Amino acid sequence: MHFIIILLFIIALLFGPQWWAQYTFRRYSKSLDRLQGTGGELARHLLDRFEMSHVKVEKTEPGSDHYDPTDLAVRLSPKNYDDKSLTAIAVAAHEVGHAIQHHRKEPLLAWRGRLAIFADAVQKFGVSALMIMPIVTMLTRAPALGGFLFIVGIGSMFMATLVHLITLPVETDASFNKALPILESGYIEAEDIPKVRRILRAAALTYLAGSLSSLLNLWRWIAILRR
Repeated sequence: MHFIIILLFIIALLFGPQWWAQYTFRRYSKSLDRLQGTGGELARHLLDRFEMSHVKVEKTEPGSDHYDPTDLAVRLSPKNYDDKSLTAIAVAAHEVGHAIQHHRKEPLLAWRGRLAIFADAVQKFGVSALMIMPIVTMLTRAPALGGFLFIVGIGSMFMATLVHLITLPVETDASFNKALPILESGYIEAEDIPKVRRILRAAALTYLAGSLSSLLNLWRWIAILRR
């Protein structure tokens, strides 16, 4: 019984934020005629308004909305690019919020970028360590060395989640210090503000939610290595 409770808690921890975010996006994805434009049109308008006409607005894969500071592009999934829904305009404003952070050279965004690159390199190194661990242990007959590689590999699995936890203020700033004040300044009606707040909260947690669910790779590796 205790095992089942613990298992359910782990599942809720890993998948709960992601499920909630996706549910929130779907809940407010209905097209509304009272909105002034689509997510893509709003993104283009806001970028021009904040003197970032050099930043592109492009379509990307579903569920992959993001701002690319290297290519200078706000990328929106097809529905958020083409639809006139609260989800579309809130997500578009959130990603423009990241573009504003970059344009203003806010240090926290730059720090997150460097940390993310480091985390990605560490994670790849960790996966390699787990892959070669059985071979190294067999060839060297040194369990201690194999254990060290195992610890390195497992530790790397938590790196991406740690990065998103540390840099969560970047996401909340894009949602509530950038996107929300902009949208409240005349782009949405008063009745829509609580709904947009929920969407922006989900947008801020999206990266963390995806990172938490990726921790399932840890259990997959453990299962493989126990065979």
